[in-house]
Amino acid sequence: MKTSDGAPIRVVLADDERMVRTALRAILESENEFEVAGEAATGAEAVAVVRELLPDVVLMDVRMPEVDGIRATEQILRTVAEPPRIVVVTTFENDAYVYEALRAGASGFLLKRADADELVQAVRLVARSDSLLFPAAVRSLAAEHAAARRAAPPWVARLSGREADVLRLMATGLTNAEIASRIGVGPATVKTHVASVLAKTGTRDRTQAVIAAYEAGFVGT
Repeated sequence: MKTSDGAPIRVVLADDERMVRTALRAILESENEFEVAGEAATGAEAVAVVRELLPDVVLMDVRMPEVDGIRATEQILRTVAEPPRIVVVTTFENDAYVYEALRAGASGFLLKRADADELVQAVRLVARSDSLLFPAAVRSLAAEHAAARRAAPPWVARLSGREADVLRLMATGLTNAEIASRIGVGPATVKTHVASVLAKTGTRDRTQAVIAAYEAGFVGT
């Protein structure tokens, strides 16, 4: 997969271990659909590199010196006009840092033990941005860390019936095409519903919308 204009997907690698960055670069550059645009060894460097190079995707280590991956994610999303999709990279999927990174705006996460095929598929998926990256784990983290249930936030009442259905299906990790097939409409209609869900929940992508849905008690395990 390439971007909509046919250009390679441009990726920045942020990890304090040079060997990890070298391995990630080798895997991605073996596929002609990716271009490793730059690297960073700290969170602060990652923010600076992303501001300069404006990549499509960032692979962001969670634990880095000076500025960790969570703070770097927040800074990128706050200061870059058209921010990239950010995938946090971690050793353990139940790491509390992972959930905080997702809440900060990361679009998904990747385990360091992932093999080459999983890495390539993860970057493709997050660049396409019409599905959750590792949805079962995202749902599990969201449910585990959801705050005590309070009154439903105002956005819940603003969702139409169809938008509510779409959000529930988004939470299961279905793509737009799969949701369209499930509810009997075209993918373009689903895309419109998803955009409306993001606007009403005040979230930037599907991952944040699903987290918001869990924390509101709108969906559950």
